[in-house]
Amino acid sequence: MNLTSASENTPGSSFRLLFTICIIIYLSSISNSVKAETPKVFKLEAANGQQWYRGNMHTHSHWSDGDDYLDNIALWYRDHGYQFLVFTDHNVLANSMKWVDIEKTKGGQKAFDKLIKNFPDQTETREQDGIKQVRLQTYAEIEKRFNDPGKYLLIQGEEISDKYQKFPIHMNVSNVKELITPRGGESVAETIQNNVNAVVTQRERTGQPMIIHLNHPNFGYAVTAEDLMRVVGDKFFEVYNGHPGVHNSGDEQHASTERIWDIVLTRRLAEFELPVMYGIAVDDGHNYHNIPSRASEPGRGWVVVLADELTPESLIESLEAGQFYASSGVGLQKIESTQKKLTIEIDAVVGEVYTTEFIGTRSGYDATNMPVLDKEGQPLLLTRRYSNDIGEVLKTVQGTTAEYEYEGDEIYVRARVTSNAKHPNPSEVDDLKSAWIQPIVLKESNTP
Repeated sequence: MNLTSASENTPGSSFRLLFTICIIIYLSSISNSVKAETPKVFKLEAANGQQWYRGNMHTHSHWSDGDDYLDNIALWYRDHGYQFLVFTDHNVLANSMKWVDIEKTKGGQKAFDKLIKNFPDQTETREQDGIKQVRLQTYAEIEKRFNDPGKYLLIQGEEISDKYQKFPIHMNVSNVKELITPRGGESVAETIQNNVNAVVTQRERTGQPMIIHLNHPNFGYAVTAEDLMRVVGDKFFEVYNGHPGVHNSGDEQHASTERIWDIVLTRRLAEFELPVMYGIAVDDGHNYHNIPSRASEPGRGWVVVLADELTPESLIESLEAGQFYASSGVGLQKIESTQKKLTIEIDAVVGEVYTTEFIGTRSGYDATNMPVLDKEGQPLLLTRRYSNDIGEVLKTVQGTTAEYEYEGDEIYVRARVTSNAKHPNPSEVDDLKSAWIQPIVLKESNTP
């Protein structure tokens, strides 16, 4: 494994190199102790005691830079058909005594009026120097009031908001037990790895199941495929984020998040012998009033997890096994893979037309890649250009059922289902309702 070289000529670099090697060996060993990713043969459907659970894993409130209270946000998701919600405020846990000036919060009087209307008996106010204040409810208080076994579950999370130079590097940890401070690093890749190490270490020390995922790689165009492809201990990233400023689709110079996904998958599986990387969809909600608008709002992206029960432990086990799909509006009934083929059954909406694209990379792919250059011909710190062999569309099918027969040379196969219906409140203008099926690993080491 080629470790980051940013620190090679700095004081203490020998120690950091040795420490990093030890951490990577440790993470590689424990990665085999969790439930493996989805095998080639499986059936995902609501049967035999398992159910599909819809949830959002990226949520902000008044505890950081959201414009509403935990109470109101939890109520919105419950009333809009979600079964679980992870609160992920920036570098903070909602576990302390915190009073805020009502008028100075991002939600102002509008959010407070909604709070009083929804929760008149649970809202605590006071006046300080003529200023009216409200106490923010803690996560423990909200959890106690909202959690309903088998029906609705709140989960404590954190958005670890870090950076390297000008590049924002944000990662969400779900079911965190203790606050994790940003770890920093001497490159983008090292910063990601250091924060992953902190989460995995807490999980091993406390015994509490938790997972970390990379947020919005194209926010500030901070994270490239090359930064992500060698990370050990993280198997998740946001292929779809509902914030309108995170550039899911990229542009002429910058790869889309889906393009990043295929590059990362191909090189992790075929060259580095690392586990699969799963793609999730999230809201990244900050704004909960005047919906719909062009702000960062709830209801845009989610995951649907097939699990034995609605608990953090069961959900995390299923997520780590790839037993879920990501969605911005398309629902699925069944995903099934046999030795011969992959079949997807869509939970169709009357009047909508569905197109399923099966995407993957074959053994013997053209591994040629080159940097993106600026006007002076100098390489930019962007995802490199790769051949069209990587992330090839293997087959396209229209209809409510789609099948792909394995040909035997695929490294992985994933799928994207797109409706002809527009997203009712899109992250990007003219987004269509979609779903992303997790990659099925067919060959784990096939260096071209």
